[in-house]
Amino acid sequence: MTDQIEMAELHGQPVIKLQTPDGAVALISLFGAQVLSWTPAGGQDRLYLSPKAVFDGHTAIRGGVPVCFPQFGELGPLPKHGFARKQLWTVANTRPGKDFTLVTLRLQDNEDTRGDWPHAFAAEMSIAIGGGRLDIEFEVENTGDTPFSFTAALHTYLKVKEVEATRIAGLHGLEYRDCIDANTQKLEMGGELVIEEEVDRIYHGMPPALLVHEDHQTLGIHAENLPDVVIWNPWEHKCLDLADMPADGFRHMLCVEAAAVRQPVELPAGESWWGRQSLVAM
Repeated sequence: MTDQIEMAELHGQPVIKLQTPDGAVALISLFGAQVLSWTPAGGQDRLYLSPKAVFDGHTAIRGGVPVCFPQFGELGPLPKHGFARKQLWTVANTRPGKDFTLVTLRLQDNEDTRGDWPHAFAAEMSIAIGGGRLDIEFEVENTGDTPFSFTAALHTYLKVKEVEATRIAGLHGLEYRDCIDANTQKLEMGGELVIEEEVDRIYHGMPPALLVHEDHQTLGIHAENLPDVVIWNPWEHKCLDLADMPADGFRHMLCVEAAAVRQPVELPAGESWWGRQSLVAM
């Protein structure tokens, strides 16, 4: 480890702290390979971490960027969002640079994962920061001798000052599944999406870039090889049902998640797949 990459603890759990010479900082939990915090150079933290998040090494951490794998949500027989976010990952590689810092975390199938999903795999999360960028690449390799399929998402919780004053540009014309309205398929007709009530949508055909606007700042979201984007906010009543969220937490977060959901990834034996999400502070 270098002074740009160091081990630390957060609420008793092991985390890696990344920092760059220009002042960008990120905290990544080894539990779940989960980015918990990202502060661009000269800016403020752009990720929401619930003040009531549980750090017990067993419970999924509410906030940051959880990894959903090998199942997104409840779209399959596995526990919600799969098991990757509840596994302890190991450090596979670290690389400090002149204007970036990178860490790669690794997870392989084990007795616990095979109890839920009987497949041999190796997964890696590569997380890099630098300047105003956060780049996350998720890679899955089929290390077994039979094919398997999966769905996945980088379940990104954005920190916003006031969700009702937040606008998302780039979704116009996309078909989406409205998970609140009996999973009906709809077409996005608005120029910008404004969050004024509970939202749980899976948009198909991730555009080259989404822009999340607030009065004082903009965040660009780019994805590669992740063809869907999930927009989620639980709003007031469902937020009250979440024990690890404050009652007003929904006002200060918005999930915009690069995902592969509509069409599961089919991975033959010996092959690998990757998907990437980049956040750019503007």
